[in-house]
This record gives sequence, structure tokens and C-alpha cells, in this order.
Amino acid sequence: MDFSFPEELLSDIGRFNDFLNDGFETRLNAWYRRRDLPREFFAELGRAGGYGFTFSEESLVKRSAFQEALFAEELARRSPGAAIAALAHADLGMMGLYLFGSDQLQRRYAENALNGKTIMCLGNTEGHAGSDVAAVAMQAEAATDGWRLTGTKSFVTNGALADLAVITAVTDPGADRAHRLSMFLVDLEQPGARRTRLNKQVWLPSDLTRLELKDVAVPADHLLGRRGHGLAQVLQIFTHSRVAIAALTLGTAAGAFDLAVRHAARRTAFGRRIADHQAKSFEIAERHAEIEAARLALWKACWTVDRGEDFREQASIAKLLAVAAARKTTAWAADIFGAASVMFEHPIHKFPMDAWGASLGEGTQDVQKLIIFREVIKRYR
Repeated sequence: MDFSFPEELLSDIGRFNDFLNDGFETRLNAWYRRRDLPREFFAELGRAGGYGFTFSEESLVKRSAFQEALFAEELARRSPGAAIAALAHADLGMMGLYLFGSDQLQRRYAENALNGKTIMCLGNTEGHAGSDVAAVAMQAEAATDGWRLTGTKSFVTNGALADLAVITAVTDPGADRAHRLSMFLVDLEQPGARRTRLNKQVWLPSDLTRLELKDVAVPADHLLGRRGHGLAQVLQIFTHSRVAIAALTLGTAAGAFDLAVRHAARRTAFGRRIADHQAKSFEIAERHAEIEAARLALWKACWTVDRGEDFREQASIAKLLAVAAARKTTAWAADIFGAASVMFEHPIHKFPMDAWGASLGEGTQDVQKLIIFREVIKRYR
């Protein structure tokens, strides 16, 4: 594997970092204090090319997985919460439109979504349907003008701001578990859609929202993909977004590591720099090695995606290792800062909480292990 990146990609990363360094962090601090991410964030990120798509000939085109991963890591180093909002918009919402949206739907919605003028989300999780995706209970009843959706989606990132939602619902209750669900593109400004922001403590300043739909009209042409294939389709979206969230999680670990090592290299304790105490120097080496191992797994997943190969196993390995590195590194980094780390305003405070959030998004660690096991055991049958 060639670990060097093309000059064009390095230039893109350089321009994206210039965008992030040009007043972004100052505004980010204000968003944290308000615990609110404004709509203009999505438009600014769209102008900076911060999503994993381009728009060509009236349809979405997927960018290199490497480029998206590098962008996600850089954004998450500064704010995992802002990065998860971008991921929910692009790798969940737009991904549903990209994979399963008709030409007509892409012509209508894709360009504004890519520019961040139309904000998207995905609603799948319900009170009794988390890791067990097939347990979704939201109902979609056929109507003369399309469909009517009724039910509740429990934890929707971007739900408070989104204009469009990719929603799974039961269209065929008598079918087997694999064919009960279908997928829809829902206009959240339709009558009957209600949003309730939840008081979460991770991934600030993005929102987490409960969506309640009561007899919400969905046109017939807003069915995404094939009727009865919603379960397979949402799992396909999660497999794609798992690579992006692994990159986000890696950025969470790297951002906390950078802050902690800079602090350890400056602050003295017992007459010498914290970093010069052997116990801490060894810990720095261990955390660095764990982050590098996760980064290599992520890059292999990106390489597999870009080659057009089956990347389910590699995506889950990348997320498994990135979460393990992030949870260990962020807790360690908070310890390096001591009592100051408990203050909400302190830059390190968000990282341990956001690493916790990363362990839940796109499947828990146990879900990743199950996926990896299933892929491995195939080779022994």
C-alpha cells in the first residue's frame, strides 16, 4: 500500500484546514455556549467542500473515501459534535438519497443538500429498535396520493433543523423481518410532524431530537429504493457511514491527544515537565501507538471502499479500534489536565463525553464484533 497522498488531495485538505482555522473555532465556542448549531454551519461546510459528495449532471457523485475520512478527522479534532452533525447530514441523509433516490429526487434535492441549504437527517432508532434495526414499529399506510406515516423516531441527530428525513417504516407487517420495512424521504415541514429537542450531554453543539409523525403525507415517488427492502437499505447506509464515524472517532482521539501532550510538554510537576516523568512518557507512547493503529485500520477501510470491494469487515474493524483508542485516550487526556477538565468551558471537557457518544453511533462495540465475527467465520465454512 502506498501511504503517500496525491498533491490534489493534500491541497484539498490544506484548503479545508484554512477554512477551519479562519474564525471557525471562535464561532464554535459561541455555539457550544448556546448548545446550538446554526443552519449557516451546514452552508459554510458545503461551500468549503466538507461533504463526501460532489454534484454532477443533476445527481450526487461520491468522493474518495480517503478524502472524506481526512476531512472528518480534521473537523472532529476541533469539534466531534460539529462533525457528527455533518456526518448525519451527508453520510446518513444524503447517503440515502445517493444510494436509493430516483433521478427525479436527486434532481430536486441533491444540489441544495450538498450546498447545505437543505439539511438532512436519518430517523431509524425507536424505543424498542436500536441495535435490533428490524424491530422498527413506525407505520406507513398506503394512501391514494402515496403514503401516510405514523410513529416516533427516538434519537435523531439534526432532527431539530432538518428539512428532509430518511425514515424507515413498516409497509408490510405480515412479511418476515427482512421484508417488513421500507424507506421514505419525508418533508419534515409537512403537517403532523412534531420535533422535541432532547437534553443530551454528548456531541454538543449538534442536536438530538425526537421526531413524532402523525399521519404525515409522503408522495408515492418519495419511496426510496424498493418496497420491503428498507432493512437491507438502512443497514447499507450504516455500513457506509461506519467508515466516516470511524474517522470522526479517530479525530476525537487525536484532538484530545494533541491538547494533552501540549499541556504535558509545558506544565511542570515535582520540578520537571509532566511529559518528562517516565510514567507519563510511556503513556504518551502507548496512546500514540493506539491512535496510529486505528488510523491504519481506517485507511485500509477507505482503500477497500475506493477499490469497490466489500468493506463491511474493514469498516467495523476501523470503528472498533477507533472507539477503543478514543475512549482510552480522551479519559487519559482529561486526567492530564486534572481538575480543570471538569469545567464545561475547558477545551478538553467535551472529548471524553464525545468518545462515549462515538461508541454508540452506527452500532455499539458489540455490534461491530458481531459483524466482524460473521465476516471472519464465512472463511471457515
